Amino acid sequence: MRRMVIKKQDESVLESEATRLKPPPLYKVMLLNDDFTPMDFVVTVIQKFFGMDREQATRIMLKVHREGVGVCGVFPRDLAATKVEQVITYARQHQHPLACVMEEN
Repeated sequence: MRRMVIKKQDESVLESEATRLKPPPLYKVMLLNDDFTPMDFVVTVIQKFFGMDREQATRIMLKVHREGVGVCGVFPRDLAATKVEQVITYARQHQHPLACVMEEN
């Protein structure tokens, strides 16, 4: 009589380990009040670069006018930096001193 030996290897189960990546930090893009840039121009900038309708843009413009600063949106760093640059360039092309800044949210 012949005997067969069956060897069982240890079964390895790979457990998936959930690695949690931190979402990238977001940045607020804000317009700052000045005494020279016309209100209509500010509304146009908000509509053009932040995709808001006239009513939303007007609300933010009034906040900038009354409180000195208004948040136009919250974006990842690269997009926020691009928006700031676009707004400043556009304002300078139209000879307005409109200031646009970003800060970590």
